[in-house]
Amino acid sequence: MKSRVSQSEFVAMMAMMVATVAFSIDSMLPAMPVIAAELSPQAPNYAQLVLSAFIVGMGVGTLFTGPLSDTFGRKTVINLGAALYVLGATLAWAAPSIELMVAARVMQGIGAAGPRVVSIAIVRDLYAGREMARIVSFIMIVFAIVPALAPLLGSGVIAIGGWRSIFLSFILFATIATGWLNFRLAEPLPIDQRRPFRLAALWAATRHMMTLPMVRHSIFVQTLVFTLLFSAISLIQPTFDLIFERGDQFAIFFFAVGAFCASSSLVNAIFVMRYGMRAIISLAIAITLGLTAIMLVLSLIGLNAKVYFWVYVVWQGVIFYQMGLTIGNLNALAMEPLGHIAGLAASVMGAISTISAGILATLIAQLFNQTTLPQIVGSLIALTLAVPSLIRMRRLDRPAETSQR
Repeated sequence: MKSRVSQSEFVAMMAMMVATVAFSIDSMLPAMPVIAAELSPQAPNYAQLVLSAFIVGMGVGTLFTGPLSDTFGRKTVINLGAALYVLGATLAWAAPSIELMVAARVMQGIGAAGPRVVSIAIVRDLYAGREMARIVSFIMIVFAIVPALAPLLGSGVIAIGGWRSIFLSFILFATIATGWLNFRLAEPLPIDQRRPFRLAALWAATRHMMTLPMVRHSIFVQTLVFTLLFSAISLIQPTFDLIFERGDQFAIFFFAVGAFCASSSLVNAIFVMRYGMRAIISLAIAITLGLTAIMLVLSLIGLNAKVYFWVYVVWQGVIFYQMGLTIGNLNALAMEPLGHIAGLAASVMGAISTISAGILATLIAQLFNQTTLPQIVGSLIALTLAVPSLIRMRRLDRPAETSQR
C-alpha cells in the first residue's frame, strides 16, 4: 500500500469521505420546517428544493470528477471539490432567500461529488481483488451508520447554534476530512499513470453503454429506485411533523430505521452468491411494490391514525432497506460488459441515474399536500415502471452469475 497510514485509519478516512453526501442531506432534515417558515412561508414545499438541489448538483459532479481525477490526480480533485463544497456551504449559510440557498446547495452538491467518487478510485488504486472488496465492505459498514445518525447530529447542532449553523458544521466536516487526507495520505495516482481528460471519451462511453440492453435497463431501474429513496428523504420529515404531529420524535425514529437498514448490505452479501443478483433485485422490488400498493389502499380507506403511523414507518423502512439489495447489484450487472471503460461508465451511470431521480423526486415532493398520497402514488408509479425492465433483465444472458454458482 503506497501510503503512510494503517489499514484501519485508511478505512476510517475513506468512510468519512464517502459519508460527506449522507451527512450533507440527512442532517438537514430537522431544519426543513424552520427553513420553510423563514425562507418560503407562502410555499413551504419549496424548502424541499434544498435537498433535491444538492442531489442534482452531486449528479452533475459525478459525471466529471472521476475522469478529472484520472488526469490531475486524486487529491487535487478532492481538494477542489472540497473547496467548492465549502464555498457552497458558506453561501447557503448566508443566503437571504430560498432561491439563493438552492443555488448554493447545487454548488455544494457538485463539490461533494469529489470525495464521494474519488475516494472509491483511491481504494482501487491501492488495493485489488478480494482485498479491495474487503476494504470497500468495511467502508460501507462505517458509512451506513452516518445516515442514521445525521438527523440526530443535525438536531444537536440546531439546538446549539440555530439552523444556519448546520452549514458551519459542513464546513468543519469538510475541513477535517480533507486536512486528514492531505496530511496522512500520499497521492495514490502517480503522474506517469494519469490519462488526459477528453469530453469525446465521455460521449463515446455513453453511446457505447446505451447500445447494451443490460446497461440501459439497469440505469432505468436505478433511476426509479433512487427516485423512491430521494422522495422518501424529502418527504419523511414533513410527514412526521405535519401529518402525524411527531416532528419532535423524527430524529429518533429515523435513527432506528437507519440502524436497522444498515444490515441490508450484509444480507445481500450472504445471499447474492447463492441466488444471484437478478433474483434479489426482483424480490426486493416486488415486496416494495406490494407494500406500496397496500399503503395506497390503507390511505384511501382512512385507517386509524395511530395504526397508520406505524404502517408508514414500516413502509419507509422497507424503502430504505431495499436500497442495499438493489443498487449495488444493479451496478454490478451493468458493469459486467464494461470492464474496458469501467471508470467512465461508473461516472456516466451515476450521473444519469442521480440527476434523473433528483428531478423526479423533486416533482413528487412539490406535490406534497399534507397527506401521504403524493409519495405513495409517485412510488407506486416508479416501482410499476421498473417491472418490465426487470423482466427483460432476467431474460438476458447471465455469464457472470452462472459462473458464481
